[in-house]
Amino acid sequence: MSGDGVSSGAVGSQLESLRTVIHHHNECYHVFDKPEISDGEYDDLLGQLRKLERQYPELVTHDSPTQKVGAPVRSTFTEVKHGARMFSLDNAFDLGELRDWSKRVIRRLGSEGELHGRVTWACELKFDGLAVSIRYEDGRLVRAATRGDGQIGEDVTANVRTIADIPEKLGKGAPPVLEVRGEVYLGLAAFAALNAGLQSAGERIYANPRNTAAGSLRQKDAGVTATRDLSFWAYQIGELTGGPNLRSHTELVDWLGGLGLPINSESYIFDEFESVVEHVQAIEGRRHDLDYEIDGVVVKVDNLNFQKRLGHTSRAPRWAIAYKFPPEECTTKLLGIEVSIGPGGQATPFARLEPVSIGGSTVATATLHNADQVVAKDVRPGDTVVIRKAGDVIPEVVRPVLADRPSSRTPWHFPTECPECQTALVRSSGLAATFCPNYHCPRQVRGRIEHFVSRNAMDIEGFGQKRVDLFVTEGLICDVADLFSLDYSRLLEFEGFGEISVANLRTAIGGARSRSLGRLLFALRIPHVGRTMADLVAHRFGHLDDLLNATVETFEAVDGLGPTIASSLYGWLHSLSNRELLNRLRDAGLNLSATAGVQNDVPQLLAGMSVVITGTLKGWDREAAKSAITSRGGRSPGSISQNTNALVAGEKAGSKILKAQQLGIPILDETGFDQLLSSGDLPE
Repeated sequence: MSGDGVSSGAVGSQLESLRTVIHHHNECYHVFDKPEISDGEYDDLLGQLRKLERQYPELVTHDSPTQKVGAPVRSTFTEVKHGARMFSLDNAFDLGELRDWSKRVIRRLGSEGELHGRVTWACELKFDGLAVSIRYEDGRLVRAATRGDGQIGEDVTANVRTIADIPEKLGKGAPPVLEVRGEVYLGLAAFAALNAGLQSAGERIYANPRNTAAGSLRQKDAGVTATRDLSFWAYQIGELTGGPNLRSHTELVDWLGGLGLPINSESYIFDEFESVVEHVQAIEGRRHDLDYEIDGVVVKVDNLNFQKRLGHTSRAPRWAIAYKFPPEECTTKLLGIEVSIGPGGQATPFARLEPVSIGGSTVATATLHNADQVVAKDVRPGDTVVIRKAGDVIPEVVRPVLADRPSSRTPWHFPTECPECQTALVRSSGLAATFCPNYHCPRQVRGRIEHFVSRNAMDIEGFGQKRVDLFVTEGLICDVADLFSLDYSRLLEFEGFGEISVANLRTAIGGARSRSLGRLLFALRIPHVGRTMADLVAHRFGHLDDLLNATVETFEAVDGLGPTIASSLYGWLHSLSNRELLNRLRDAGLNLSATAGVQNDVPQLLAGMSVVITGTLKGWDREAAKSAITSRGGRSPGSISQNTNALVAGEKAGSKILKAQQLGIPILDETGFDQLLSSGDLPE
């Protein structure tokens, strides 16, 4: 027992649960650019973990999120080892924490005697983009990589070369080796122009600049990245060979600017820390005057020798901190409260809102998290409510404006039945979440299948949400194993399904049989087993049969699993219904080993061709259609140019048709598109 009477076992379990959740959200944000929670919620989770680890330092593990940066690379890009590690930054969420950090810095430097009282502070904007490292050798750009986990990133050199701000060759005085660190971002004007073009073409617009920038930089086709008008700010260096004798961070940044790299003009230096406090408050007041998004101010010790003496923790420098602006808030009307059912059956309440602009985007829905949160916040349909977004992807309802509520308005009550299948909802004692226990609930079935066929799982081309809805509604599929025994003759009865599109779908499903065991485990949505963990388990055991024969203790012995994940994995694999599902997948001929099977090569019929898609296609969703082109060796950029070979135009096609006509580019309907995919030839 610890001194406060709490069992170390209970604390260890709590720590492990927190770490598992944070690792998952790190992967969602850094690897897939699809955060599931707000920045504020993530910061709260990390704060809870830090607090517990400070209380119980003997329970800190080397792989804890507090000891690491970002998330492991998990993508189709080549892995790159940084010349010098890329660190993250510790955060201050209020002025008191910011002042406390400065006192710690002074105290550490004060131990050096002569250094005390001679600290100056450099202040820079905290850009809301994607951190990258760009390597120059003898002044020429040779490689660019994302931060990844701080040591290993993704090679995005071809994409970075398309960013106009970034020079291919540095100016006079470039050293033999320079790794420059900075932020790739999408300016607000460029973001608005991109969305305006998409909207006029009847295409889906993007939610926010940060995720659009991250997704644009990770495009497989650098030609797509080139159309996104990305920008870059340089603010730090990594590995450096040669170069001038620099004394301060301010000199360093000025030197980078002299080499031709873009540096931000909103940089200041202060002798007194209270001037720093006044500065961050002033920046917060005019953050929306800028043409790019920021979410705080970075404060650094300016003297490079002092920085060296202060050093780093395992994940962040002691000589710098990010002051995070408080979340932005606004008010709007709560039109209603509804409940969505997730793939795992969790019933989550969310708010339908009168659309309101916040954080640079229009919000019409917001999360309410769970039943307890609705009660605690006491929000009721018809209320004026406060919404918080702070640039996050997922806004939340904070509280009602009670002064605007009439006394007759009644509280909202969580439903007792699933809105999808009318099964009685259940909530276990001690849990905040409410669940629909019906495994065959249509919404759960759709969610599991949508996840199974998604790009990061089994990557089955041509399976968008519309097709999943259609196949489930028509009774063609009830679970993921049914995908491999589809009645293709029935598909020909549906509108939008011709012989060619059905053949393409059959080929895509057939190709999924050869995916690796790691992909399959992730695709099956085993609780607590994300993509990184699925690959770890697959490579450790090698084959599904070895997994099925393993004990809980065997799982726990695997470095990185821990008792929670081990128990979840063992329980899922030994459920009778899951065993039956796995047997059906085995009978369907799926690859059950850690190594991907040999796939039938898709003929590269469109090699060298550029095919643009606009409007809505009946038989394809947009991503599946683009994948059909790229898998055959072609390109599918978002805009038309003289190099475009064909435009595929569906319903509600926009201005791209006029431009194609002006340039004499062939315009294909859906039938023509199917013919192009099957033959590689443009229709006469």
